[in-house]
Amino acid sequence: MAVPSNQHFFIDPSRCIGCQSCVQACSECDTHKGTPMIHLEYVERSISTQTTPVICMHCESPTCAQVCPADAIKKTEDGVVQSARKPRCIACNNCVLACPFGVPKMNAGWELMTKCDMCYDRTSEGKKPMCATVCPSQALFFGTFAEIEALRPRSRPVNEFRFGEQLVKTKVLMMVPRGGLTEVVDVTAAMHGATPQRTVHLDLMMSGVFANAAEGK
Repeated sequence: MAVPSNQHFFIDPSRCIGCQSCVQACSECDTHKGTPMIHLEYVERSISTQTTPVICMHCESPTCAQVCPADAIKKTEDGVVQSARKPRCIACNNCVLACPFGVPKMNAGWELMTKCDMCYDRTSEGKKPMCATVCPSQALFFGTFAEIEALRPRSRPVNEFRFGEQLVKTKVLMMVPRGGLTEVVDVTAAMHGATPQRTVHLDLMMSGVFANAAEGK
């Protein structure tokens, strides 16, 4: 079987609340043996609590598979890039170093590269990935374009990412503000861009604090 052609995986990092539900759910997938294949990362931990789930983006031309000397990483006909095959993986870490999204991880105990495979045992049967079924903020969503358009009228999905001179097209789509003009997310430029400053106004909160203090509460 294959992943239904009208079903797509959408990720919206801005909606992540760091609850770890996706990681816990991933570890419960029948084929994972209690080990999560996705992980949660802090965006800029020194200045923010913002987190983002890291799932495999399932590249159209997967770099991880291209650099594998043992031909251990395969892509299915429906575009899902699988984890390394145990009989072939030599734990060389080439894929870990090559992935522009930092997805593959080397399991030292297993001597095997592991990564998100879009819950292929579920999605190939028409079910949703485990992580997308439990995400309370819908930072991870699995469904149709019509469904995501109704849920995110101010956002639009993109699946092209630029890393320097390299353009990477993915099966997984990322939600970005609809007002943006570009169809490509320039990751390299974003890494070197200035962090936008935000001003949080606490007037209402502080007025309540002072009022309570005046009343002796």
